[in-house]
Amino acid sequence: MLFSKVAIESIAYALPEEVWTSADVEAKLAGVYERLRLPEGRLELMTGIRERRFWPKGTPASVASAKAGEAVLAKSSFGRESMDLLIHSAVCRDRLEPATASYVHGLLGLSGGTQIFDVSNACLGFLNAMVVAASMIECGQIERALICSGENGRPLVENTLAQLQNPELTRKTIKPYFANLTIGAGAVAAVLCRKDLAPGPRPCLRAAVVETDTSHNQLCQGDSAGDALEMLTDSEELLVAGIGVARRAWARFTDATGWTAETPDRVITHQVGKAHTRELFNALGLDLAKDFTTFETLGNVGSVSCPITLARAMEDGAYRPGQKAALLGIGSGLSSLMLALDWPES
Repeated sequence: MLFSKVAIESIAYALPEEVWTSADVEAKLAGVYERLRLPEGRLELMTGIRERRFWPKGTPASVASAKAGEAVLAKSSFGRESMDLLIHSAVCRDRLEPATASYVHGLLGLSGGTQIFDVSNACLGFLNAMVVAASMIECGQIERALICSGENGRPLVENTLAQLQNPELTRKTIKPYFANLTIGAGAVAAVLCRKDLAPGPRPCLRAAVVETDTSHNQLCQGDSAGDALEMLTDSEELLVAGIGVARRAWARFTDATGWTAETPDRVITHQVGKAHTRELFNALGLDLAKDFTTFETLGNVGSVSCPITLARAMEDGAYRPGQKAALLGIGSGLSSLMLALDWPES
């Protein structure tokens, strides 16, 4: 998938105020840790995640998504009435029907001429939505698109903490629940547009490639459990399978772009934790010095993780005009979606 007409006109995010440190999470499991003789500090030591944030109880995905939408509209040179398309792209949603995008549309006060729908694909949702919107811009169907994602891992984490109190759990059977404790909450939004409409140089989407292997779709599965959420993950097998899919995606990516491992000035990945990052960079032959991370303070925020890390990198000057960036996404299912960004100086 090659693009020549699409720019990221603006990108912004919103974060909850409530912070849970990894020590806070472990304190809620003190009895479990004592019974199973697990060392304190294990969660942060294994993942590198010091803290994560959560929205207040009962916060719908649409409200979180709209917070980021308002933030990006405040930065954008375009008015809300000019948006041709709105995509809500989170794992979290308000309900099965209608689309969560309909609630976000109402909260943002977008026009009646705005097409709306949801895109859901685990942690890849936002990147998938970028490709969909970019394709519509590239072929002339639309000129501007607003992509939003609002994730809230609080119900999953709270339900996991309750499930882990089960006295029948062992050190072995507790493993599938561990990844849940890395989940956080946040929201991100971006305005994509036809690049000649952007007020000055903006990061441009140049290419996107995908590699999918659904033989591994059982390694990370989440579902509703009444009013709660639950997820079981085989973290070790998921890491191995994810790296394999990413290797094949990277081969496609370098063929499509002509890039090598040395080409991107900045590499931004889905934020799972330090072990996944290290293994991914080693497997693809990338320089770890080009990495930019947010998992230490945000945890794994699902579809929000990769784009919010891009937003923070731009905010911090770690990705700036004159540079190229590779967005490397991996989502349970399994799929890997990789995007090439080129930010011209003028």
